[in-house]
Amino acid sequence: MNDWNFKAWKDNLFATLLRRPQNREQLIDTLRAAEAEHIVDSDAQEMLEGVLQVSQMQVRDIMIPRSQMIAIFPDHSLQKIIRTIVDSLHSRYPVLVPDTQTVLGILLAKDILQFTLDDQKNKFNLRRLLQPAMVVPETQHLDKLLNDFKKRRTHMAMVIDEYGNLVGLVTMEDVLEQIVGEIEDESDVDDEAYIKKFDDYYVVKAETPFDEFNDHFKTKLDNEQCETIGGLVLLHFGHIPKRKEEISFDNFNFKVLRSNKRRVLLLQVEPKLPEAS
Repeated sequence: MNDWNFKAWKDNLFATLLRRPQNREQLIDTLRAAEAEHIVDSDAQEMLEGVLQVSQMQVRDIMIPRSQMIAIFPDHSLQKIIRTIVDSLHSRYPVLVPDTQTVLGILLAKDILQFTLDDQKNKFNLRRLLQPAMVVPETQHLDKLLNDFKKRRTHMAMVIDEYGNLVGLVTMEDVLEQIVGEIEDESDVDDEAYIKKFDDYYVVKAETPFDEFNDHFKTKLDNEQCETIGGLVLLHFGHIPKRKEEISFDNFNFKVLRSNKRRVLLLQVEPKLPEAS
């Protein structure tokens, strides 16, 4: 690029930055020009675009459909509830009346802890532990939903359609992830590690490269069509699996802990002993 062309490009860039945007598209162009000129860093630019995106999106765009909800029912025993919490590792659960549209409330996982003690088990009463359920329409915009979460000081809402039917749930984390990207919690693997060991299983990031997986488990998994263990799991499924779907191959059982509409994110991996011949 000669000096004259470079100066023209710079003049055009700053004219773009200084021009008052007339619509959303121009505002996004301005943000991207600011990032290209290092006026804002890439993370800030992506978050600002995320904020703009949230104002255009509706609850139904990000909600967890009812078919994929992990719910608790009033006839569940304390042991069954504890098992559900251990298996799913969520902090909140909707409590539903079976085969109806009735939501009794929201159960916080931490409120169950005291009843794991032997001298407290007989005092367990599910209904006394429930928090009121926030209900929102599936057409509500995400910026308004975020404000409602803040005002109500809650983190989960049940979603209904125009007929009042329960169609899913949405959390504050779901909204925030549209702005800041995927949020990892305590059950996720540390940034520095691909694989984390628990008692009798491992939690493995789907992005784990084959060499990392093979070094850890002393295996020789590989495939020309992909580079990660998540890619290999997808090949075996033949579709984007939902949470809790399982598949076994090469002496491992793989259970999906987290996924979205595009890819698998987190896996529970259990090595299986080879069958005796």
